[in-house]
Amino acid sequence: MENTSYIALSRQNALWRQLDVIANNMANANTPGYKGEQMMFREFLVESRSSNKAIGSKLSYVQDTGVLRDTREGPLTKTDNPLDIAIHGDGYFQIETEAGMRYTRNGHFRLDEGGMLVNSQGFALMDAGNNPIIFAPNESRISIASDGTVSTENGTVATMKVVRFANEQDMRKAGDNLFDTTQTPETVQRPNIVQGMMEESNVQPVVEITRMTELLRQYQSVQNMIEKEHERQLKAIETFVSRA
Repeated sequence: MENTSYIALSRQNALWRQLDVIANNMANANTPGYKGEQMMFREFLVESRSSNKAIGSKLSYVQDTGVLRDTREGPLTKTDNPLDIAIHGDGYFQIETEAGMRYTRNGHFRLDEGGMLVNSQGFALMDAGNNPIIFAPNESRISIASDGTVSTENGTVATMKVVRFANEQDMRKAGDNLFDTTQTPETVQRPNIVQGMMEESNVQPVVEITRMTELLRQYQSVQNMIEKEHERQLKAIETFVSRA
């Protein structure tokens, strides 16, 4: 008698997880370089028993298997800030953190007190030799070519490192829009870098709101079914007791 409720609860739990993911997408709709996510599900079959035989028909439950990241490029917005950098096409910036190398599409950088090019959290952006990019105190006109060459009025300073990975879905969130992975990074030989622009989040708020509304209706529908099934079971028990 309880199988129906268990199956409905598995669906309700999956819907709740979907709502969490959508809420996170909407919260990051204005985060530079953020990639939207969606849940992945599969049918989970469980053997059931019947009064006639040990193994009856299979029960179908809903099981979430993970999160799929939308790796499509977000729209590029002009900022005219020379330290805002966008990657057009494949690739990630390589950032050195206290926990090791991390990777991001967020190209909002600044200079720290020592003239080092860092991200919003103060972690250094790496050059092609895995070294921080540092500017002299008298250097002010920073220019970044499409191939990642960083120059000032005094000449070339460094070449920015842009990397790619064989499986982007295997990259794990490391906080602050950074990613971690055990994969070996492959250097992008011909990156397409745009200075003075930012890659925005690829989340479409209108689409996410529509999905959230639809999921809320499904959640309420399942909840209504669970309540009706509970009432049916109570009535069945009352009928059984009254006839005993």
